[in-house]
Amino acid sequence: MGIRLLSKIAGVRQFYKFQYVVTRNQLSDVPKGHFAVYVGETDKKKKRYIVPIAYLNHSSFQELLQKAEEEFGFQHSMGGLTIPCNEDAFFHVTSRSNNSL
Repeated sequence: MGIRLLSKIAGVRQFYKFQYVVTRNQLSDVPKGHFAVYVGETDKKKKRYIVPIAYLNHSSFQELLQKAEEEFGFQHSMGGLTIPCNEDAFFHVTSRSNNSL
């Protein structure tokens, strides 16, 4: 019971960190309930995508965010949330997240 509670607290803490990054860098072209991410392995190949906030609840998307945190911390060179993976991997994760919405 205590371990489950600690993991939920850690998840909430991580969500608020990402919420801060999202709201700080939110652009006017991002619809309510969504946030922008930059996806790509190199700066020249990064593309911007708009994804629903509900994806933050999915474990596969959270793994991508943890990978981003390990590589960039919360200071992203693109000015927004950057996910360091290829587009195919991103599409695979988001399609699984989209199917479970």
